Amino acid sequence: MDQLLTEDQLDHFRTLAAEIPHPRELVVDVLRAIQNNHGWVPDEGVELAGTILGLSPLQVEEVATFFDKIYRRPVGRRVIHVCDSICCWSRGGEEVARLLQEKLGIGLGETTEDGIFTLLPTCCLGACGEAPAMMIGLTTYGHLTSDRIDLVLERERREAP
Repeated sequence: MDQLLTEDQLDHFRTLAAEIPHPRELVVDVLRAIQNNHGWVPDEGVELAGTILGLSPLQVEEVATFFDKIYRRPVGRRVIHVCDSICCWSRGGEEVARLLQEKLGIGLGETTEDGIFTLLPTCCLGACGEAPAMMIGLTTYGHLTSDRIDLVLERERREAP
């Protein structure tokens, strides 16, 4: 298994946890660091976060499962979050989700055979003015059309590690 956190990261989070009155505030930061290193957060990552922060694994799991950008199972190297908010759906989001599934050959919650893309619905990206929208990594793509989706997928496939 990949190293969940580096020694520097462990030291950093242990120091922060000792300095603040409510170490629980660091749960998302620790989980994101684990996910950045490992690709997703395995059970061992939940336990490690709990140990660092003085929390039970259940307390960490409650936070991990609340946020849809924390992955508790393996995902592709590029995770596509397709917005399914009412604003996006009213402006063609359902068609965007259908096109993505068709173009990638996968359903929602699945990963392409080459391991590059995982397609996940998300409740809102905060891009209502650009609806319909999707997010890959930290980049939001709006005003989606079939052609724009093709361009984005091509670029993201080229840039995938």
